[in-house]
Amino acid sequence: MRAENRHDLHVPTDVYLSFVSSLFDNRSTLFTGMVVHILTCLVVYIQTGAVFYLLLCGCFASVFAYRIYSFKQFDQVDKASLTREGIANWEMRYVLGGALTAALLGIGSGYAMLSFEDTFAELACIAVTLGSMVSVVGRNYGSRLAVDLQTLACCTPMVIGSLLAQDLFKGLLSLMLIPFFLTTRAMANGVREFLYENVIASREMSKIADRFDTALSNMTHGLLMLDPDNRIEVINRKACELLHLGDRTRLAGCDLDVVLRYGVRHTFVDGSMPSLLQAQLSQLTQGISSRALMHFSEGLVLEFSASRRAEGGVVLIFEDVTARVRADRKILHMARYDALTDLPQRGYFSELVSERLEQQGGCGSKVGFMLLDVVDFKHVNDLKGHLTGDRLLTAIAARLTALVAGKGIAGHMVGDQFVLFFPNADDQLDLEAEMRAIHAAAGGNYDIEEVRLPVSFSAGAAVFDSAALPAEEWPVKVDIALLESKARAKGHFTLFVGEMDARYLERQRLKEDLRAAVENGDITVVYQPMFTPDGREIRCCEALARWHHPEKGPVAPNIFIQIAEEMGIVSAITLHVLRRACSDCRTWPEGLSVSVNLSVQDLRSQGLVDSLKTILAETGLVAQRLHLEVTESSLIEELSSARAILEQLRSLGITIAIDDFGTGFSSLSYLDTLPIDVVKIDRSFVRDIGENKRRLKLLRGIVHLSRGLDLSIVVEGVENREQLALLSKHHCADLIQGYVFSTPISPVAVTELARNVQARNGKGDAVVA
Repeated sequence: MRAENRHDLHVPTDVYLSFVSSLFDNRSTLFTGMVVHILTCLVVYIQTGAVFYLLLCGCFASVFAYRIYSFKQFDQVDKASLTREGIANWEMRYVLGGALTAALLGIGSGYAMLSFEDTFAELACIAVTLGSMVSVVGRNYGSRLAVDLQTLACCTPMVIGSLLAQDLFKGLLSLMLIPFFLTTRAMANGVREFLYENVIASREMSKIADRFDTALSNMTHGLLMLDPDNRIEVINRKACELLHLGDRTRLAGCDLDVVLRYGVRHTFVDGSMPSLLQAQLSQLTQGISSRALMHFSEGLVLEFSASRRAEGGVVLIFEDVTARVRADRKILHMARYDALTDLPQRGYFSELVSERLEQQGGCGSKVGFMLLDVVDFKHVNDLKGHLTGDRLLTAIAARLTALVAGKGIAGHMVGDQFVLFFPNADDQLDLEAEMRAIHAAAGGNYDIEEVRLPVSFSAGAAVFDSAALPAEEWPVKVDIALLESKARAKGHFTLFVGEMDARYLERQRLKEDLRAAVENGDITVVYQPMFTPDGREIRCCEALARWHHPEKGPVAPNIFIQIAEEMGIVSAITLHVLRRACSDCRTWPEGLSVSVNLSVQDLRSQGLVDSLKTILAETGLVAQRLHLEVTESSLIEELSSARAILEQLRSLGITIAIDDFGTGFSSLSYLDTLPIDVVKIDRSFVRDIGENKRRLKLLRGIVHLSRGLDLSIVVEGVENREQLALLSKHHCADLIQGYVFSTPISPVAVTELARNVQARNGKGDAVVA
């Protein structure tokens, strides 16, 4: 039943064609059968003398000729162009020939059983007929109709002949042909069903194989399947591309090591394949490791993963991770090296130092560190632009690298600071002398875009015993030494000594005390008056911050103001002084103003203008009585933002003065570009004007230029009558500030002094304090 049902299904055309084609194969058996059939009929004729068998011989020959003709015609047909109907026609042509042959055999046997009592004739005919029927299964399974018709054509005449012979035993024997017919038919159908299922299964397997091959060929990963003997069983196209292995069809069954070393044209891994790669592959194939990153060349890095197979062997899957490895290297390089100078950054520099010391094995030699800080680097950025500043840093890095080549390591700390390490492994080098020499060689002229820039460095250095080098201490020591250098003079070299630690700690404690003093309002304010040159009138008083330390006593302003700037709290001091000065000035006589200094940090503050509005409102002081002084150094550092803030302050009615004029860079340009009302000439121009006529001429030139721009002149640092007389003679000042008239005094003393001046003016006397 199962075979019948399967036959009723719609067989695919290509399968149907293969079944029909099988009918026209194996023609040698057809020729053999024809010869046997004719010889059997001739023998029976000779034995019985029946002419009927001669006629059968002719019929067999005719049918054979027809069948051979059909076979040759089928050979000439284009099988690919056959339709299902055409295939069925060819099947019918074959069935007709086979049925005729079977019918002739059956008729011959039936006639023998009916007409002769000759046992030989019956036996010969029946034996040949049944033998031919056995071949029906093997030759005609491809057509159920062929099997059915041939079996019926053979058996039916034999049954009829046996029954007509009226022989009981022949009749019973003939009935046994019925199960023979059914068995033959069942066997043929079984073979056809088995082959059909195998054809379908083969087609499905072929589809799966094609899909698997397509999937393998289109994988983005390379795949290698190895047997237990390390021979290649499966390899995909990507694997051949990545490993340069050529045509993959040549590689099945080849040993992987041999393929990689010798066996494939165009391979890039030859007999000199690095032992590391061989070891890594061996570990993967042996199951020792499951993943490995393998550097085949600078331009190819593959990552392998391995999976063991249950039946033995291993599956290797790998991908090209060259881009990822390069990206990782780039990220690591970016994390380790400064993007601008390409020098090791602080963290990686420390790692390199540790590695170098480990290589030396802690032999107890001396090692040195030097921290270099570019003097006035910000001026380069402000005057020449940040691009020029960046190129200067790059040039400095290149020079430092060349200077320490073969001697030590150069690194970049932050901004314009560089650090050098001198391992001094042989302990035969005078480290201090070497570092001083490199400090001197690092400075000098740098040519940047056809502009020659003179560069100098403040340097701090320290020497340590490599066997006991504390990794966390050397940065502190060289930083302390650098601070000492900056405190002494620009471009100075200082070697760390033990006493610096004490000074550093003292400075740190001073910072803590200063912070507390600012928070508690312990900063006091004194005032130095500014007189007219004849001493008859006080016009303004400069507010000066003072700090009296509870233990150390008075701390010089140049010390604690510098510390406040380092700590970033100088703006808090400025606001405190402003509030105090405005409050004190409110109690002074009308017409007397107060002047307060602004730092560079104040000019960076976006809230300065609002804070001043609030202070003026709280104290009740009119804005015209407040003067604000800015130094040239603060203008250089924050020129654009300073201009905007000063314009806002001046619009409120506040007077703007430029302090320490003549000590900075490009001073004259500020007189025209900034909203300035007063020029305060630095004391350095007054110190020796009696002896130095050139300095007096320079002073008079500055005064003349300033007055041409309608600016008021204040001369600072006038200490004696000779200086005052010379300034008065040449009309060099509108106001005089200095010890010649008054030292800094308390706010109460300002009121008293102003009254005294007014009383003396009533008598017509000038005042010289």
